[in-house]
Amino acid sequence: MTTEAFAPPAPGAPQTKAQTLRSYDVADFPTLTGQEEEWRFTPLKRLRGLADDGFTATDGRLRYEVDALPDGVTFGGVHEGDARIGSVLTPFDRVSALAYGRAGEAVVVEVAPETRPAEPVSIRLVGLGADGASFGHTFVEVGRFAEVTLVLEQTGSVTLADNVEVSVAEGARLTLVTVADWASDAVQAQHLRVRLGRDARITHVQVTLGGELVRQYTSVDYTGRGGEAELYGLYFADAGQHLEHRQLVDHTEPDCRSYVGYRGALQGASAHTVWVGDVLIRASATGTDTYEINRNLVLTDGARADSVPNLEIETGEVAGAGHASTTGRFDDEQLFYLMARGIPEDEARKLVVRGFFAELLNKIPAEKLRERLGEQIETRLAKGPAV
Repeated sequence: MTTEAFAPPAPGAPQTKAQTLRSYDVADFPTLTGQEEEWRFTPLKRLRGLADDGFTATDGRLRYEVDALPDGVTFGGVHEGDARIGSVLTPFDRVSALAYGRAGEAVVVEVAPETRPAEPVSIRLVGLGADGASFGHTFVEVGRFAEVTLVLEQTGSVTLADNVEVSVAEGARLTLVTVADWASDAVQAQHLRVRLGRDARITHVQVTLGGELVRQYTSVDYTGRGGEAELYGLYFADAGQHLEHRQLVDHTEPDCRSYVGYRGALQGASAHTVWVGDVLIRASATGTDTYEINRNLVLTDGARADSVPNLEIETGEVAGAGHASTTGRFDDEQLFYLMARGIPEDEARKLVVRGFFAELLNKIPAEKLRERLGEQIETRLAKGPAV
């Protein structure tokens, strides 16, 4: 595969998202310095070399666990010759390109056309050690007019760079729940790319709780009219954690819709979250309706939340386009209100944070998972900041 051709910006002109380099070859991307706009928030030294090309894959560090699959859904490995691999995702950063070249065998989850399982399909990726670099590649294919809920959980210890390709065919509906519940020593840099067919829809709920450093980049593009993407995110950073979420919704087709809503809470010294939301509406994407919002709740001193919403619009013929971002301290008035009615302070704090996250947790259709994640958040609050 070759580098995609994009017109470079004029000398001295700012680079737009439409002009971003995309290539499968890691050599096409310069060595990272941390000064790049896309990497200025990421502590590169904590990536353990995942941005370098001197690593080779460490075997035996990843294990997949799959529950019983319903009819019409298959799971298995494919080799480099499968034409689907790389058909949705072309890396546009160095780490993603490195993972693409080093991953070896890809894992494919395939949902046959018109399949509609009654229960969520659950797959777990387990990290078996963080003392070597691992590279992964997952391809999710949802056939025409299928409707499915897929849960991808990630647990254990790992140093991982991985790519996830998601193809949602014409008229299909996918609810994708991804949970990064890594061990405290885990490091992950991930690029998840979604491609939507005509009248296709994805609802993606991204939950990030564990890991020392987790950087997740989600991008979406459209191949026909009527595509809809709803991207939700829930993250909770404790002392010393760096949790970074970036989105790029690339509107190229007319009459498509997108909504991005991420919420995060932070507690403890050096807890750091980053949210960067980019929406690109190209000249051909008339009738686009898009909105993005990020809200952050800072629970203690010493925590930091960076939030950057961006809109790049090349046509005036849009149905709607907007963005918003808020970052604030824990609301003492809400706490006082609850305590004045006889609720102990610890319980009152739980209620405020539970209310902050409730809307997003309710987007998860898997009841047991939803309850477990809610309990994990409350347990973290009860323990207070990690040391």
